[in-house]
Amino acid sequence: MKPETLEAKLLKRIDRKRGDVFLRADFDDLGGYDQVGRILRLLVREGRLVKVGQGLYARARPSMTSGEPVPVGGLSALKEALRRVGVETLPSRLEQAYNAGRTTQVPTGRVVGVTRRVRRKIGYGGFSLSFERAGPAPR
Repeated sequence: MKPETLEAKLLKRIDRKRGDVFLRADFDDLGGYDQVGRILRLLVREGRLVKVGQGLYARARPSMTSGEPVPVGGLSALKEALRRVGVETLPSRLEQAYNAGRTTQVPTGRVVGVTRRVRRKIGYGGFSLSFERAGPAPR
């Protein structure tokens, strides 16, 4: 019987995971840093994963319009990526105004309210999230 390849082990773990966002650290126990990175790059090239940030990957599906791989959850996958790295997300000022009925302008979801500073760039396909301070004012 042939031993299971690292790619097969990675794919099995991805299939078993509940969420749509994966950290590179989720696969540390399967192999070396370079080996895991090589397989993740291969999965991104094949369109099974989308790289959404440094060490952050999301499940992918083909886009309805262009056929390019996009995250399965869309913008909610990017918010999940923020939660995976320990950043709490809140509704932005635009989302709060829309939900309260003060405006009819529908927010795009590209601006995310956060409780602390975020230095990571999170996005895919040429666009990234913007962050605004939400919640209590800093002291």
